[in-house]
Amino acid sequence: MIFRQLFESETSTYTYLLGCPITHRALLIDPVASEVETYTTLLDQLGLTLFYTLETHVHADHITGSGLLKERLGSHSIVHQGAGTLCPDLLVSDGVRLQMGSIEWHVLHTPGHTQSCVSYLFNDRVFTGDALLIGGCGRTDFQQGDPGQLFDSIHQKLFTLPPETLVYPGHDYQGLTVSSIRQEIQKNNRLGPDVDRNTFIQLMNHLDLPLPRHIHAAVPANLACGKVDVTP
Repeated sequence: MIFRQLFESETSTYTYLLGCPITHRALLIDPVASEVETYTTLLDQLGLTLFYTLETHVHADHITGSGLLKERLGSHSIVHQGAGTLCPDLLVSDGVRLQMGSIEWHVLHTPGHTQSCVSYLFNDRVFTGDALLIGGCGRTDFQQGDPGQLFDSIHQKLFTLPPETLVYPGHDYQGLTVSSIRQEIQKNNRLGPDVDRNTFIQLMNHLDLPLPRHIHAAVPANLACGKVDVTP
């Protein structure tokens, strides 16, 4: 499998490219609109054709590049069925298995950061979006977030994966690139072995964080697959 981890610095967003060496088809997880040129250049360099774009959720901090990529490259967008948008090409639910050439993955519904959050499991690695971060997790104070639900999603869907499963998050703000399920079970500051469900809920309900800068433009844009510009 061809694999690249890409980083958009303004919002500290990771985008992931996975490619099939047999069919030369590729997918992008959580593409960012401002980085479309970077993606198309990399695809050309690797001799890949973009077939899918996968969203882990309706983002509040940046505009997805899925709409632009569909217009330019003819790719097909994938979003969870609970996202509240009808523009994607494929709406998925928990447990759905998908395949692109030699690459197979399945969808894990991991709500709590938002209602439509999903993680994508590819054999030895899981792409967790904003549900599970390295040493932390996504906030739960907007877009129907629910800390109890997030705790359950992580413990029941993600922490039950094999311990050696690699964890690739949607963001990191300290330059970290990859973790593992074992590491997050043992060392995650918000979800470690000494944190029970009630403690986690209390912690998440008192973070008192400012809203993402572009939330009022990004959410409507992402419900339209990235068709609205961000206003600073």
